[in-house]
Amino acid sequence: MTDTTARAPDAAATKPDDNGAPVTPAPEGAAPEQALDPIAATAKEVTELKDKLLRALAEMENLRRRTEREVADARLYGIASFARDILGIADNMHRALDAVAPEVRTAAEQSVNALIDGVELTERELLKILEKNGVKKFDPFGEKFDPNVHQAMYEIPDASVPSGHIVQVVQPGYMIGDRVLRPAMVAVAKGGPRAAPAADAQANDNTAPETGGN
Repeated sequence: MTDTTARAPDAAATKPDDNGAPVTPAPEGAAPEQALDPIAATAKEVTELKDKLLRALAEMENLRRRTEREVADARLYGIASFARDILGIADNMHRALDAVAPEVRTAAEQSVNALIDGVELTERELLKILEKNGVKKFDPFGEKFDPNVHQAMYEIPDASVPSGHIVQVVQPGYMIGDRVLRPAMVAVAKGGPRAAPAADAQANDNTAPETGGN
C-alpha cells in the first residue's frame, strides 16, 4: 500500500526568522542574492539626474541663442521687402540729379538751385535712414567682377583695364546686413591684361610647396 500520510517538513529545512516566521533557506548550490548598496544606488541616481540636468541646460542655452539669432534676423531682414521698394525712390532722385548738367545748374535761377539742393538733401537723408536700418549702398567701380554681388549688363573693350574688372556702374548695389539686397548693375572690361606678370609670379611663389634637402 502507498503511504499517503503527509510528511512533516524537515526541521532543518525551515528556520524561524526574528519574528518567529518560518524561512526556507535557498537550495544548496544557489548563489545568494546580492544586497543592493544604498550609497552606490544613490550615487548612480545622482549621476543620472546630473546628466539630465546638464542636457536640459544645454538645450535651453541652444534655444536661447537660436531665439536671439532669429529675433536679430527678423529685426534686420524683416524690412528687406520694404527697403527694396524704397530703393526705387532713391534711384529716381539720383537720376533726376544726374540729369541736371553742371552748366545748367550754374546758369539756373536761385529758386531752381534751391530745389536741386532740396532733392540732394532728401537723397542724403534717405540713404542715412536706410543705413541706420542696416541697408548700405555700394559702388563697385574698379573692382573685380563678382557674380554674387554684381550683375553684368554688357562688356566694354578697354585694354587699359584688366579683363573682368568693372569700368562702369549702371546702377549701384545695396546690402542689408551681410546679404545682397540688390546687386549692382555694371559694365565689365573686355580684352585688357588679365593680371600683372609680377603678381602672378609672387602668387606662385607663395603657393608653391616647400621642399627640403640636405
